[in-house]
Amino acid sequence: MSIIKDFVALNRKCSRSLEEKFPQSFGPDLPSYRDELLSRISAGIKRGAVTRVLEIGGIDRPLLRKGSGFIYDGMDIETKDTCFNIYDKFIVQPVEKMQLTDTYDSIISITLLEHVTDNRSGIDRIFLSLTPGGEMHHYVPSKWHPYAVALRLVGPILQKKLIPVLRPGAESVSGYPAYFDHCTIPAMRRLLTERGFTDIRIKAFFRANDYFAFFTPLFILVTFFENICRRLDLNIFASGFVFSARKRINA
Repeated sequence: MSIIKDFVALNRKCSRSLEEKFPQSFGPDLPSYRDELLSRISAGIKRGAVTRVLEIGGIDRPLLRKGSGFIYDGMDIETKDTCFNIYDKFIVQPVEKMQLTDTYDSIISITLLEHVTDNRSGIDRIFLSLTPGGEMHHYVPSKWHPYAVALRLVGPILQKKLIPVLRPGAESVSGYPAYFDHCTIPAMRRLLTERGFTDIRIKAFFRANDYFAFFTPLFILVTFFENICRRLDLNIFASGFVFSARKRINA
């Protein structure tokens, strides 16, 4: 095991070196998907159009801060003691079955929807939980990027064993079962349109080569694939996408 960890550490160092020396070819998307997501969320808050926010799937890693001039509730399928301090209210429910007593001006999430078994139900529940004219903003990894394919092939049990070796430090945020239901740009756009959302805005991101940094030749190959897909606008192979949509006022 020590030899494997040393091998991975050497490869990760080489991959990081390529990223630092050739940032345009190997570096991350700029702005990052997180920055894009936060920018969209903040825009509604700054306009004064948002007074109640629900973050789903945030558990104890929230995107925003409580006490910033709006009600900030959280929801997840599990809970930790800190959740009740991070949010104004914390709800334990799965998104595809959520039944809320409140409605929200904005519902947000990051890397959640790929873990939902039925996103048709999930999007429907989000729609019902928004105020008329309310908006939602999400980032979701995309189904056909090499890392998403690898996740499904490996499965969550083996992932839990491999992550400490191949991606040390990511144990607490990785390894959950991922289904990628409707998690491509075309499929998500159709789903949102069918449910009656308007003002649909989707932006693709392509960089997820860090998942392959444990073996530098594979890191290079995946990065080359990502760069080709970005150049040709092959969004079906994006690493993920930020999407926003609005509930009709008369819905």
